[in-house]
Amino acid sequence: MTILITGATGQLGRLTIDSLLTRGADPQTIIAGARDVSKAADLADRGIRVVALDYDDTASVSAALAGVDSVLLISGSEVGRRTPQHKAVIDAAKAAGVSKLVYTSAPKATTSDLILAPEHKATEELIAASGVPAVILRNNWYTENYAGSAAQAAETGVLAASVGEGRVASASRRDFADAAAVVLLEDGHIGEVYELAGDAAWDFSELAAAIGEVAGRPVEYRALSTDEHTAQLAAAGLDEGTIGFVTGLDAGIRGGALADTDGTLARLIGRPTTPLVEGLRAAV
Repeated sequence: MTILITGATGQLGRLTIDSLLTRGADPQTIIAGARDVSKAADLADRGIRVVALDYDDTASVSAALAGVDSVLLISGSEVGRRTPQHKAVIDAAKAAGVSKLVYTSAPKATTSDLILAPEHKATEELIAASGVPAVILRNNWYTENYAGSAAQAAETGVLAASVGEGRVASASRRDFADAAAVVLLEDGHIGEVYELAGDAAWDFSELAAAIGEVAGRPVEYRALSTDEHTAQLAAAGLDEGTIGFVTGLDAGIRGGALADTDGTLARLIGRPTTPLVEGLRAAV
């Protein structure tokens, strides 16, 4: 069985490869797809085959998927361009007769009003229409997403956001990578849509406290209105599009888009998910 990891030189891709190897996968059965193969030299040194795979180059996608049994489609990072990029992989998977396509989606992608959800919803619909046997991993937030906020709050003593009392059921990127590896290696899972989240949903007062514990100094959460947040970000020099994206994400959190957790991730990986403080400490 051959397993192709798209975006293999990214953080989730590398961690998934680590997890596959830890779980006993033969390096020669793993294929690392990378836009820039020079960044995958360390993977090649571990016995993993590296292939060129650029979501915007359909020929490279088709060539990379030829003869592959299973694919992990890690969602692209270019917001606004992801649906056609993902379609290239889905079409190639169908043409190649892939037996398992695993896609990293977003929480409740088909019903969520989270600003990032529409592209994931569209991708899930493309996968369903293709008929390719698939597993959907709806990953909640990575704790590492807050590394930058944690570093800033550690300096200023303030964590400011417009999330209100919204909660986030984050887990570490390694937790999600372990889930992907399990699904890729185990028989079954086809047709499943897994809502994956950390064991505990925290609010931003708890996030501030966790940052303070890591930083060794008190950090307070300062709740902002959307207008206050917009003004603060504008004063920091952010452009209008970025400001709208950031405040839109906070609005989604405020509305509960990332709050749900039912233990599915922990059950899949066979252990508790990484606690918030531990995840932050590793990230910063």
